[in-house]
Amino acid sequence: MKLLALLIFVLCFSSSNLGQLQLGPLTQNPFLTGIYLEKEFSIDSTFVYATDTITLPFFDDFTTNKIQQYAPDFDNPLTTSVLYYYLIDQATTLPISNGIDFTNQVTFRRYYDPVEGTFSDSTFSPQAVNVADFSSYPVNYEPVDLYPPYYVYDTLSQDDISDTVWIELPPYTQDSVRQFFLPVSDANQLWIDNEVYHNYRFADHPRTLGVMTFDGLDATGYPYAIGTTSSGYADALTSKPIDLSSLSVTDSVYISFLYQPQGFGDEPEATDSLLLEFYDLESNSWNRIWGDTGKSVVPFQIVHLPLLNAAYFSNAFQFRFRNYGGLSGALDQFHLDMVSLREAIPPAFADTVFKDFSFVYPLNSLLTDYTSVPWDHYKASTESKMTESLEIVVFNGSTGPENYQDGAVEVSYDGNLEGSFTLQGFTLAEQQINYAALDFATSYHDLKSGYEFPRNLIGQYEEFDVTANASAQYPNYEPNDSTAFTQGFYNFYSYDDGSAEAAFGPTGTQARLAIHYEAYESDSLIGVNLCFVPSVNDVSDKLFLLTVWDDENGMPGAVLYEDDVFNPRSPIYSGSENQYLSYFFIDTMKVPVGNSFFVGWRQLDPERLNLGFDRNIDQSDEIFYSVDGGVSWLISPFSGSAMLRPIYSTEMDASLGMISHSDQIDVLVYPNPAVKEIWITNSLGISGTQKNLFDAMGRILVQTRAEKIDISAYSSGVYFIQNPELSNELVKVIKP
Repeated sequence: MKLLALLIFVLCFSSSNLGQLQLGPLTQNPFLTGIYLEKEFSIDSTFVYATDTITLPFFDDFTTNKIQQYAPDFDNPLTTSVLYYYLIDQATTLPISNGIDFTNQVTFRRYYDPVEGTFSDSTFSPQAVNVADFSSYPVNYEPVDLYPPYYVYDTLSQDDISDTVWIELPPYTQDSVRQFFLPVSDANQLWIDNEVYHNYRFADHPRTLGVMTFDGLDATGYPYAIGTTSSGYADALTSKPIDLSSLSVTDSVYISFLYQPQGFGDEPEATDSLLLEFYDLESNSWNRIWGDTGKSVVPFQIVHLPLLNAAYFSNAFQFRFRNYGGLSGALDQFHLDMVSLREAIPPAFADTVFKDFSFVYPLNSLLTDYTSVPWDHYKASTESKMTESLEIVVFNGSTGPENYQDGAVEVSYDGNLEGSFTLQGFTLAEQQINYAALDFATSYHDLKSGYEFPRNLIGQYEEFDVTANASAQYPNYEPNDSTAFTQGFYNFYSYDDGSAEAAFGPTGTQARLAIHYEAYESDSLIGVNLCFVPSVNDVSDKLFLLTVWDDENGMPGAVLYEDDVFNPRSPIYSGSENQYLSYFFIDTMKVPVGNSFFVGWRQLDPERLNLGFDRNIDQSDEIFYSVDGGVSWLISPFSGSAMLRPIYSTEMDASLGMISHSDQIDVLVYPNPAVKEIWITNSLGISGTQKNLFDAMGRILVQTRAEKIDISAYSSGVYFIQNPELSNELVKVIKP
């Protein structure tokens, strides 16, 4: 993918040439990343897993994740192991003895004649050795001629003592690795690899909850080739072996699936593609069966393909989907849904239609506008804060109109049903008598006059379990006609659903981004939760100042708080699941704000800072930006929500370890440099606070409340410690 093509959706709605508001693709998949995994340089102590063979029918609508999970288990009685030696003598096929070193340089004994002033060399005899490659499985051996790692110099004179010159750090020394093997068996899990992203947010109008998204990120959510413009084969989704040996071509076995380019993600170009391949056991090869090239988003398209080659009817048939596209991020995306492999009952086409009634998207919140508000704000409110327009999108997967039924939303607390709402079937069906065949229905439901979250609970924060269900009057796959989520009341206001589908922000020196909030009551802010995501360029060294503005006729007005210019902030890429990091105000200052205010930043560099952008919840009218020094403000042209959450001084302060006095707090990290472990304390002796360990790229490696972090598993380099509840300072740690 060309670098210029990475800057998608770039629009400018200002006459100023100083900057603009940009939206771009992600270069990291936050739901997959977790702790960053370095590439293995040795297979020592790693596991190789053998999966079970499954039978027809094969069906996955991706409502749940059905990728086989693998866990190393040294104590499992089924675990076996093999010891591989690095150096094997070709003649005896036995391992070379320990303690013997070699070099691949030709070494020799030199004889010097001082009388004649001449010398002659006698090359040492090489030893034919097979040298192992321990970087991958299976272990391969390469034949190499190796020599003693020294030179001998002799002078042809009486009483001469030979001089031996040793080669420093000879490259060939006997070593060994042990690899473990474990069979795994779970007929409910259908796929053997985990490179593809299972999610509920990236596809545009999928037929069911959940899809698999193909892009340029590996299984850890990291680009296959970061910082490049390279394209190539990226993700693969491979089925387990399937036993088709009792069937034949005449049994009409079909594979069916749905796919969509782009969705809410990055548009694949015409040079990008999604492929389907079948495995031929007899020839041990993968055959391309189907493919399509990239384009802008279109509705999901259905594909039906028969198995017409007798070679596929073995006891180990497999199929896989692969994508070809940009390798430097979440680019050139395709989405897969409703994969089925089964015997078809004539007529084959009708039999492969997926008849199901399903929710299309998960629900996010029962509140008006927000997905979270501080609990003490909610319980102090007197008016109903329940939404008047709960959006529900369902799909009727029947080939004919189907009668609707009433649905329900149920709220539970601590496992007990608290309250419920009836979802009128007539409303769910868009005021129609029946759900239209093979069509979506979008409805909005008023919860204002019904149940409210109880205000008499005394916790510091509260969580409620919410389940919604809806169905049509025909048998269907039950997991799809309900959806559940947790309604949380934390110490911040949030518009977003916690999932970034893009990155955005203004460009231009001194550009400003301001997000508007209409709070339930006046209170004090202590900081901001920000979710920065990698996109195209690493901007973790760029600077900005946290800023809070008063509301002036619906626009950012007087500055209520701004960071000291001598202590600017930088974006930190957490590297875990859509991780928000807390940026507290200087000296844990509390900033009083009214019901209406704006919070964001003033940036000191012209580059886009890549704040996470949720494209599923549209609160774009609350996003303001300025590229002329704050003289004029514009509203975002992009549909979505900014992943920025103002943190309030609430009853949660005690549990967060917030300090409300002006004493200087020093975070102490020792030893430094460190090899095995580091201790983190502070000048006030406070324990149990959050500690974050970052690598040099800003990826979060560890989050803990312990006082000690084990770094023995990490490679040499520079790391950073942050104790965000006490200080915004990043302490550099060196591991030699």
